[in-house]
Amino acid sequence: MSRADLSRQSGLTRPTVSGLVSELEADALVTELGPREDLRVGKPATLLDLNVDAFHIVVVDLSLPDHFVGAVTNLRGDVVDSAVIEVDGATGDRALVRIIRLVERLATMTPRRLLGIAVGCPGVIDATGTVLESVALGGGLPLQQQLADHFRLPVHVLNDANVAALGVHAFELEPAGDLLVVALEHGVGTGMVLGGRLVVGERYAAGEIGHLTIDADGDPCPCGRRGCLEVIIGADHLAQRIAAVPDAQRDTVLRSAGDILGGVLAPIISAVNITEIVVTGPADLVDGPFIEAVRATATARTLASVGNDLAVTATSTNSDLILRGGAAFLLAAELGVR
Repeated sequence: MSRADLSRQSGLTRPTVSGLVSELEADALVTELGPREDLRVGKPATLLDLNVDAFHIVVVDLSLPDHFVGAVTNLRGDVVDSAVIEVDGATGDRALVRIIRLVERLATMTPRRLLGIAVGCPGVIDATGTVLESVALGGGLPLQQQLADHFRLPVHVLNDANVAALGVHAFELEPAGDLLVVALEHGVGTGMVLGGRLVVGERYAAGEIGHLTIDADGDPCPCGRRGCLEVIIGADHLAQRIAAVPDAQRDTVLRSAGDILGGVLAPIISAVNITEIVVTGPADLVDGPFIEAVRATATARTLASVGNDLAVTATSTNSDLILRGGAAFLLAAELGVR
């Protein structure tokens, strides 16, 4: 777009736009492409574009149980390079050492200036990026501050399901859409975007539905209770139950699990009138009977005015979603880009 195009689109005066463009050019965030090729009379306008490689972003996904995934992205959220590091059962400080090592490796993969570091971590994360509770890292870990002190860069740490929701919202749906993402890979958690904003809750635990008690006499859960949603439909537990039954009963187990999730989601759907649900997890589990049952049960248990417009889709577990969501959050936090 030209400066005049930007003025018309934004409603700002041309001098204001020129001043803003000059500031962005000084930071190398905007670059001139040259004159527009058109047939209009007079001097052709100079076109501008975002310089997506002015800065790069380091993003880390801690949601997988056996390895941490990291990537370098540009300002459009495109993955430029990536790396993984094995967890080897590490928790707490030992896991932190692996995270630092992974970020150091990623930082060497780009010659560009780094805008910052974003981390998606399973568990309850407060506004300061402190991990209040996490199977992978324990509790009371000031991860954001520790990484910021080590790397001397802006760092943002968010719950992994919340980051996945931002990834879907920023790159896969219309920006104005409300959205609920249900992540099944590492326990069971949800991320919700309403009115374009992430919902985190007063105590930063919004979406932590994995430890809702579904069956008081069910299997024991690591939280100390029995029959939590996590031990019924979490990917690891669900895969174990499928492996224990004949192939002919596989779809029945998946439909039963999907029916349970649909019943849990129905009150949430009704309370906020959300119409877009995305379930992430291993494709062999979430596709087919499982997601069909989620959709059917959630629709059946809500009013027609709510359920008839409900879209429930599945996507295989994809770290790119969390990585791009982390990039989107960092862009919003550091550059105000939403």
